[in-house]
Amino acid sequence: MTNSTYLVVGLGNPGPAYEVTRHNVGFWAVADLADRHGSSFSLNSRQKAEVATVTLPGPEPVKLVLARPTTFMNLSGVAVKAIASFHKIEPDHVIAIHDELDLEPTRLRVKLGGGDNGHNGLKSMRQHLGTGDFYRVRVGIGRPPGRQAAADYVLAKMRPKDFDLMLVDAAVAADAVESLVREGLVATQNMFNS
Repeated sequence: MTNSTYLVVGLGNPGPAYEVTRHNVGFWAVADLADRHGSSFSLNSRQKAEVATVTLPGPEPVKLVLARPTTFMNLSGVAVKAIASFHKIEPDHVIAIHDELDLEPTRLRVKLGGGDNGHNGLKSMRQHLGTGDFYRVRVGIGRPPGRQAAADYVLAKMRPKDFDLMLVDAAVAADAVESLVREGLVATQNMFNS
């Protein structure tokens, strides 16, 4: 999977109201990737996203187009389609980083394809790309406590301690992306899937 360009989309919602919510773990992971490689995001209104580009150095450099859609979660696919079309990136070179209710915090899974599992960001991506055959880095956030609705849970502002722990999980997700584009899916799953 080396010597190519990948679109790495962090799924989340724009704006201060959503900044420290579990639904935005994808945003934090792509921000981590940009920071570690000295890049910064700029708004691309035509592509409906904040976009940054980094190159992973090495004998076969890999270019990553990092994106944080400004469309809100449920319309993420609009931005993904626009960016992928502009950069001529096929769905099998698209990586979505997103929150996953069915995994506990600190757990992570990397996979290719699969269902949407009720995740509206993934559903929108599938709809606009015309396929679900893109990579997913699923970051565990756990199920809501008690009878709290899932939508309220993923959009609730996190306590500072929980937020700090999720930032660590986001950094691990960023590590998984780097492994995926360099080492391939199976090696990455062996290393990161828990």
